[in-house]
Amino acid sequence: MNLTNPVEASRKGQKKTLRGNAFFAVAVLSILSLVFFACQQPQTPQEEAAAPQLNEFTGKVKTAWGKYLYLPAAQGFDILVEGNLESGTLADLVDKEIRVRGNMMQGEPSLFIADTIEIKEGESQWRTIFTRTAEPQLTDFFHPADRDGYPELKITNVNKPEEWEGKGKGKVYGQLVMGEGKEGAKITIFDAKGKELAKIIVDNITDYALYYTKKLRLYDKFWFYLNIKGTVDRPTRLKTREIFHADVVFAGIY
Repeated sequence: MNLTNPVEASRKGQKKTLRGNAFFAVAVLSILSLVFFACQQPQTPQEEAAAPQLNEFTGKVKTAWGKYLYLPAAQGFDILVEGNLESGTLADLVDKEIRVRGNMMQGEPSLFIADTIEIKEGESQWRTIFTRTAEPQLTDFFHPADRDGYPELKITNVNKPEEWEGKGKGKVYGQLVMGEGKEGAKITIFDAKGKELAKIIVDNITDYALYYTKKLRLYDKFWFYLNIKGTVDRPTRLKTREIFHADVVFAGIY
């Protein structure tokens, strides 16, 4: 009869268990290593082609002005169209379904440069109406970082020109009232009770600023970023509440 020492048997069992656990741990580490190195491998051309690319948007145009248009499908971007359409203007594309191909502009992450635009005709037909042939010109683009250079103007009274004179640049919160085209436009400023306080005569407003007032159509008041110009004479200020002339370079909700 072969009698086994209980203590020795227990030790042999523990050794087998430890060897088993070690083997399992090594196997798990090997699998994890394989997965890790597989993830580090460069994508094949087929895999890269299958990856989603931010170079095409399709949908109905909600806002268009100057050389800028907005598609809800391209949320976060203002689409810059450098050049002319085959016919008409960008404003004619509002409520039309289009397909835009292009790329994000390096250094300006909020801008998407359109290379081609197609308009939908019928159920499935598309017609090219724009092909870019020139480099983008950011003549009236207002960079978000420039906002810090336009401090808020504290306008309290039409008879206090010191509140705006010598400032050069500033921003006010108010409502834009357009005249004929861009002529005769004014910004109305209100006091804390909502009563008209003063008006600013707009000599010029950039297409980019006007585009934003149209893009944010659910709002009727904005922050207007101004290059401040000449003060209106005192008798006219008292009569019309118009306090100074300015050029508007941007408009937004903050």
